[in-house]
Amino acid sequence: MYTKLNRNTRYWLVLVYTHCARHGCPSMTQRSSLSLWSPLPQGPPAPCTRYRHACSSHKGDVYLLGGRERMVLRDFWKYSVVRNDWTKLDCSSEWAPEELEGHTMVSHQGILYVFGGLIDSAYTDWKMPLWLFDIEKEEWRYSEGQIQPSQPAPVNRKGHSAVAFGSAMYIYGGYIDIRGPSQEFWKYEFDTGVWSLLSGVQAEQGPGPRHGHAVVAHQHSMYLYGGLSGLREQRDLWRWCLTNHTWSYIRTHSGPSKLVGHSMVLYRDSVLLFGGGETQNSPLNSLWRLNLPSHVWEKVAAIKTSNPPGRIHHCAVGLGPGFQSSGCTTGLADSPLGSPTSSKFRPFKNKLSPAPRPLLEGAIELQTLQLDKRGLRDSEEDLREDRLKRPCLMFENQDAFQKDWDMEEVSDCSEESIEHHLPEALLVIGGKPLLGQATISVWQMTL
Repeated sequence: MYTKLNRNTRYWLVLVYTHCARHGCPSMTQRSSLSLWSPLPQGPPAPCTRYRHACSSHKGDVYLLGGRERMVLRDFWKYSVVRNDWTKLDCSSEWAPEELEGHTMVSHQGILYVFGGLIDSAYTDWKMPLWLFDIEKEEWRYSEGQIQPSQPAPVNRKGHSAVAFGSAMYIYGGYIDIRGPSQEFWKYEFDTGVWSLLSGVQAEQGPGPRHGHAVVAHQHSMYLYGGLSGLREQRDLWRWCLTNHTWSYIRTHSGPSKLVGHSMVLYRDSVLLFGGGETQNSPLNSLWRLNLPSHVWEKVAAIKTSNPPGRIHHCAVGLGPGFQSSGCTTGLADSPLGSPTSSKFRPFKNKLSPAPRPLLEGAIELQTLQLDKRGLRDSEEDLREDRLKRPCLMFENQDAFQKDWDMEEVSDCSEESIEHHLPEALLVIGGKPLLGQATISVWQMTL
């Protein structure tokens, strides 16, 4: 059941809790964990549907670049999670990228670093496929790494992975035109713009040539799952240690199948793996959770009537304190949010409304919170009047609700403070199949 949004309401945010969590049991670590999925309808302006694009988050915004629909795209968008609206950004300057697909984008200290994805041609043999975007100034920046042909640097590739550890970005694998799949492992220093090929990690000891895989960084390790090795999909899990520069194969029981084009996001001390396919044309809608301390996989079932979409070559972005990365700077790690246990003022308090009927295991309780128009800057109010009529971060479960819920006004809250205290949710953006829709699909999931 969706709660309607009246004209005087400026923001809506919904907090979701499991029945098990309310009564103090560790539902987030039990095998009985459930996921709640719901679509977020997108109104104009919004990017068109696509796959093989790249996304990265900074504070309360998600940035989307390129990808492919019927052809390779050259557009750049910012999605405000709080307002549920899109803003098209400039991608035509001298230092902006061309059309890209299969590229990566990571965030570090207010800068987006985009690598790879150029259309294969003789032009890509000498073009350095690295672009920098200044988030605060909203402009593409000159990069030392773009014009140092004498220094070692990776060539253009697609389907690689990229994560940020501290002050560096690490890129693994990818598909290089003519040469095929790669097992190169590159390090890029954010401060100096210097590339280095990591020695001792190239040969038989690691995952080998790989593309279409997914990685996450946690503390001093990087975890890699699946992807294509040659023409064969894989279901192997690897760990790379930052301190001693070694790969180790992790043996697990059960777990996901062979996958390509899936996504992985760090959530607390776990990895959430979604979608992908056993082949390029067989998208799945499975959600898996890997407990990092124990290396045990758990398949997370969806709540009844909550049907996640099958997706391949999509993007996934985590929101809220539980998705803060540990020991690296991916996703929202450079946001000044602080730890999940921070004692700072939080505008959305964890209050639960009475349940409409006795709750069963896995049922949902919901509190709808309202922020009046004092929370909006005057210059933005009229421009967004029509967009704010549609729901933002709404969660649906018809089995759990049979009546309307009370509203609580939250005053004296700035837009920035709301962005820094979002409820925990995973956004799945775009991907195949495209289903003939005009605008990009956005789905949200909460545990």
